[in-house]
Amino acid sequence: MNQLVTRGIVLSRTEYGEADRIVTLLTPDHGKLRLMARGVRRAKSKLAGGIELFSISDITFIQGRGEIGTLISTRLNEHYGRIVRNLDRVQLGYELIKLLNKVTEDNPEAEYFALLEQAFQALDDPAIDAGLIRLWFETHLLRIAGHSPNLRTDTADQKLALDHTYNFDFDAMAFTPHASGHFNADHIKTLRLLSSGHPPADLQKVQGIEAALPVIAPLIRTMLQTHIPRS
Repeated sequence: MNQLVTRGIVLSRTEYGEADRIVTLLTPDHGKLRLMARGVRRAKSKLAGGIELFSISDITFIQGRGEIGTLISTRLNEHYGRIVRNLDRVQLGYELIKLLNKVTEDNPEAEYFALLEQAFQALDDPAIDAGLIRLWFETHLLRIAGHSPNLRTDTADQKLALDHTYNFDFDAMAFTPHASGHFNADHIKTLRLLSSGHPPADLQKVQGIEAALPVIAPLIRTMLQTHIPRS
């Protein structure tokens, strides 16, 4: 059988037998892989160091005839070790991994791998607000899945105005003008920034973004629950 080489991020690990483990990995070019890591729980296993959580590893594997292949070798490429120094960031990291694992199919786009890699980079920097990282991640999950809100025009197809306030129409995935609406230009600007190509480290520097996050957080969560199944 041909051996294949790629990069992988561990999404889950399941104990199997006395010394083995089934590992689910996200890759940029082979989608999600379920691989048997034989003997990995033994003290001298050469595989163990390359399947740590919050890491990116170079892996060699063989695709199985069924849904589970075999992990041949691993080499740690990058380990984001500062994440585990803070319990809240560890918990958030677990939540993001679990969420991505649930929403991705067997052959997810490479963007999901890049998204999780950038999330690890941000979580590894204690100066970046964890709430910002969470909302940035959730916003991009919506974007990749094709469920981004309309941040240019309202429900009447009119350009969003700086001097208007809005409510949000979840059926239309767009804002609708309202004299006492919950959202203003600053909130819409923040949503645009979150869905842009800027990483959390850059967004952290934007003046006023922290004040907008608590207002838009319920909006993003509701969009995520509505449009992205988790089962």
